[in-house]
Amino acid sequence: MASARQISGPCQAWPEDSAFIREVLDRIGDKWTVLAISTLSTGSLRYSDLQASIPGISQRMLTQTLKRLEQDGLITRTAYAEVPPRVEYELTDLGRSLLDAVTAMAGWAAAHHSEIAGNRAASELTGVGRGRTSVSASAG
Repeated sequence: MASARQISGPCQAWPEDSAFIREVLDRIGDKWTVLAISTLSTGSLRYSDLQASIPGISQRMLTQTLKRLEQDGLITRTAYAEVPPRVEYELTDLGRSLLDAVTAMAGWAAAHHSEIAGNRAASELTGVGRGRTSVSASAG
């Protein structure tokens, strides 16, 4: 029985708590996080302005996303004692340090959406994994 091959990659360099690193990547790679962080790049915004600036996000999802970003220290929430109450969200230094990465991901998605849509349409016709076949040298 052959043993599993050791393959290099970022996971090999991670410490024992790599599950936490995967959790952070899951959080910062989430589409709503990417959109919220990039929307806040221009400065502090009120909740309603954030919601209006992120098409398709529900009130529940925006609230959850903002709470998680605040919990991770990526944004601050400032409540003003006014009538009616006013709350603003703003990126922290840690949140601003993510701007290049999230802007690059969003830009990549915008630049390649047509190509991906075409690939998905082609996959509908051929089925996933059926577009290409290779013949193994040991087949026979």
